[in-house]
Amino acid sequence: MGTPFIIVPTYREMANLPGFTEALWSAQPSARLLVIDDASGDGAPAWIKAHERYERSLFLLERPGKFGLGSAYIAGFHWLREHAGACSAVVQMDADLSHDPAAIGDFLRALADGADLVLATRYRDGVRVTNWPLTRLMLSLGAAKYVQWTTGMPFTDPTGGFKAFRPEKLAELNLSHVRSDGYAFQIEVTHEAWRLGWKIAEVPITFVDRHAGTSKMSARIVREAVWRVPALALRGRPRQQEQVA
Repeated sequence: MGTPFIIVPTYREMANLPGFTEALWSAQPSARLLVIDDASGDGAPAWIKAHERYERSLFLLERPGKFGLGSAYIAGFHWLREHAGACSAVVQMDADLSHDPAAIGDFLRALADGADLVLATRYRDGVRVTNWPLTRLMLSLGAAKYVQWTTGMPFTDPTGGFKAFRPEKLAELNLSHVRSDGYAFQIEVTHEAWRLGWKIAEVPITFVDRHAGTSKMSARIVREAVWRVPALALRGRPRQQEQVA
C-alpha cells in the first residue's frame, strides 16, 4: 500500500514520543514521520535528533513559539510539498496515543479504494471513546451535531484530527483559504475538501484518552470553533458530492 508520511504537531509531548514512535513503526514500518515542535522546552527536539531514524524516516520542523495547531499543520503541509517526495498518503494525527497507529492501515485501504480524504470517526454506528468523562463526551457529540446542522456536512465526526489525504489532492488544496488555528482547523479543512467535491470516507476508530501530558483545549479554542462554523456555512455547499463508505 505504499509509504505514508505522518505529520504530528507537538507541544510538551516528550512523555509520549517514545511510545508513539514505537507504535507507529510497529504498525507501519515504512512510514516517514515529521514532528512539528512549537518550542516545547521539554527536550523533544534533542531526543528526535539523537534518534537512529533521524533524517532518514524521522524529520523535525522546529518553530520558535507556540503558534497553534492549525498553523503547525499548514507549516507541515508546506514542508512536505518541498521535501517529502513521493508518498502513498499524508496522515495527520496526535502523538498522545489517543490516535492508534494501527488504524492507518484502514486509512490506506480507503484511499486505495478511491477516497481523496479519510476521516477517522468515533461516532459512526455507536460511540467508540474510552476514559472520557461524560461531560467531555457530551461536548464532543454536541459539537459534531452543531457542525452537521450548521454546514450541512454529513460526516459523523467532523471535529476529529485523525485523517489521511491522497497526496495529489492535498497538493491542490489552497492553504491560504484556511483561516482557523485551533480545533476549528479540523472542521475547516474537511469543509473545504467537501465543498470542492472530494470523495470523503469515514473509518471507525476507538479513541482512547491521551496517555500522558495535558489537553490543549481552551476557552479561546472553543470560541473560535463556535463562530467559525457559521462562517464556513456561508461559503456554500458542493455542487456535487461523492461520498465513499
